[in-house]
Amino acid sequence: MKKVFSVLTAAALALSLAACGSSASSEAASSEAASSEAVSSEAASSEAAAETSGELATVEAGKLIMATNATFPPYEMTTDSGSFEGIDIEIAGAIADKLGLELQIDDMDFDAALLSVQQGKADIVMAGVSVTDDRLLVMDFSDTYAAGIQSIIVPEGSEIASADDLAGHMIGCQRGTTGYIYCSDDFGDEFVTAYDDGLTAVQALNNGQVDCVVIDKAPAQAYVAANPGLKVLDTSYVEEEYAIGMNKGNTAMKDAVNGALAELKADGTIQAIVDKYISAE
Repeated sequence: MKKVFSVLTAAALALSLAACGSSASSEAASSEAASSEAVSSEAASSEAAAETSGELATVEAGKLIMATNATFPPYEMTTDSGSFEGIDIEIAGAIADKLGLELQIDDMDFDAALLSVQQGKADIVMAGVSVTDDRLLVMDFSDTYAAGIQSIIVPEGSEIASADDLAGHMIGCQRGTTGYIYCSDDFGDEFVTAYDDGLTAVQALNNGQVDCVVIDKAPAQAYVAANPGLKVLDTSYVEEEYAIGMNKGNTAMKDAVNGALAELKADGTIQAIVDKYISAE
């Protein structure tokens, strides 16, 4: 996002001097010219100060707009009252506090959340987002703040016992996620069905429309806990790390977010938030 600064522009003084001007007129002209130069100098100093003051430009002044997909427990989810909670929600709130901004959460489909920062409609995207080479071409990312594991959900009694058994089976995934990308690459598009969110994919598994679901471990455990008859395989499919996505080239935002993350890691805030939602195994 392009940072915009207010610039004080000095007005040029039009000096109309008579052909036979007096010394008083010359002195007045010199005084006015000096005054104009002083105003111009002050304006230049003001502009330079604004450029180096460390002010953080955001999509909306005073706010940190976070795009997310709040169907990814325990990282982001919606409460019965319609508010948002989860690991990413609380970390984003802590970052906003560090930056002196008000957090605004915009909930949307996962793909739309990724596009939101690319198009300058949100400042950050947090939705269990993993860093990939393709995403690095169109977005910038913060330092990592949590680890993610792609896990496999199957019905009790399934013949699928590990990732090696996925070939030839119908796999359900959330559209646009790394799980969807990995499965499509490894097993072919014809064996992967994309759903708008993980919950819909799990419902499809319950209905026998797919043989398994590949999704991040933490939400996989949450979905299984709410759906008797399903289980998460002990073996992982892919291991990765989560980071905060931002508009590409917005160095000021990246530096500010990384600075806040470093402080929150150092004082134990991030670990406390993770521990609140994910029990140590």
